[in-house]
Amino acid sequence: MFRISGINIPDEKRIEISLTYIYGIGSVISANILDELGISKDRRTKDLTEKEQNEIRSYIEKKLKIEGELKHLVRSNIKRLKEVGCYRGSRHQKGLPARGQRTKTNNRTVRGNVRRTMGSGRIKAEKT
Repeated sequence: MFRISGINIPDEKRIEISLTYIYGIGSVISANILDELGISKDRRTKDLTEKEQNEIRSYIEKKLKIEGELKHLVRSNIKRLKEVGCYRGSRHQKGLPARGQRTKTNNRTVRGNVRRTMGSGRIKAEKT
């Protein structure tokens, strides 16, 4: 089993897709990594040689911020916004969207699917 930064990479998937299991690596960055190293994107993870696995591992660990380091960076950036008292920081504190989205509807994911209007959680009365 192939591991990078404590994350198990799936064996049966294509290497381009399986690298996206690491926090901080998406499909575009995954494709760029494989292009730079000259590894085919269509190969399965289990078909990689030890040399190729070590190349991928060393490239990611040296050049990219991933997993804990990236999460810490994001957390510290949000903390800084809150301390400065800027608009985005206050939106983070309140648990509301920070990038201009509407809040009357369609922000269930940010608020945690909390229903705050009067009729949204009401149980219909039975007709007798």
